[in-house]
Amino acid sequence: MRPAILRIAAVTAFFCTQPFQPEARAWHDKTHLAVAEAAGFELWYSSAAPDVAKSKEMFGPVESPNHYYNNNANRRVTPEMVMAQVERYNQPNDDEGHLYGAIIGSVRDYFAMKKSGKYAKYPLVYCAHYCADLSMPLHNTAYDDFNKERHGVNDGVIENSVRNNIAYIQRIMTAPYIRNEDDLAKEIAAVAESARKLGQKMRREHRNMTVDEAYTQVARSASLFNAILSWVERQPVYAAPAVKAVPVKE
Repeated sequence: MRPAILRIAAVTAFFCTQPFQPEARAWHDKTHLAVAEAAGFELWYSSAAPDVAKSKEMFGPVESPNHYYNNNANRRVTPEMVMAQVERYNQPNDDEGHLYGAIIGSVRDYFAMKKSGKYAKYPLVYCAHYCADLSMPLHNTAYDDFNKERHGVNDGVIENSVRNNIAYIQRIMTAPYIRNEDDLAKEIAAVAESARKLGQKMRREHRNMTVDEAYTQVARSASLFNAILSWVERQPVYAAPAVKAVPVKE
C-alpha cells in the first residue's frame, strides 16, 4: 500500500503547485458549504456541486465563466455593471467572466421553474455557490500574476475552521432586504465592490487575506444569499396547470 500512497501524494503535490486558471474555485468546498448553511439554505450540503459540474470537460466552458469576473480595468462595481452581465449567464468561453449576472440568472431560472410547476431548488444551489464566489477578492480582480500565485492559498484561508464557525458567521451577518431585481443588483454590486477593494489592498501590501478578512467576506456572501432566500420565499407559489381528465369510453 505504501508505494500507492506515495504516488497519490506526489500527484497531489504536483497539482497543488500548478498555476490556477480562471476557472479555479473561489473558496474551497467547506467554505462554500458554510456560507450556504449560515444563510439557512436547506440544500446547503449541495452548494459545492457547481464546482463539481464545471470540473467536467464538456461543462467547463459553459459553467466556469459563471464563477468569476476579471475586472481588468479595476472599475468600481455598479448595479448597471451587474445587469449588463445577466444576458451572458451560461454563455461559454467568456474569458472575462460574468459572475454578477450569473447570480441574477440563477434566480430567474428558479422563478421560471417554480412557475412551470417543476422542482425549483437546484437553481438556488447554483445561486448559493455564486453568492459565495462573489465575496472572494481574487474572483473580482484581474487574473494577473498576483492572482495566479496566491489564488489557492486565499481560497483556503478559513477552510480548516469554517465548518466549526457557522454560528460566528451568523452573528456577523447583516442581511439586506430585497424586493426586486434592482435591489438584488445593488446588493450584488456592494458585495463585489467590497471584494474588489480588498483584492487591491492585498496587491498593494503584497499579502494574502487574513482570517478576519475572510470571515468578514463570507459573512457578506451569506447575508446576500439569506436575503435572496427570503425574497424568493415571499413570492406567490405558482401551481402547475391542472390536467383535465379524459373520459374513458366503455
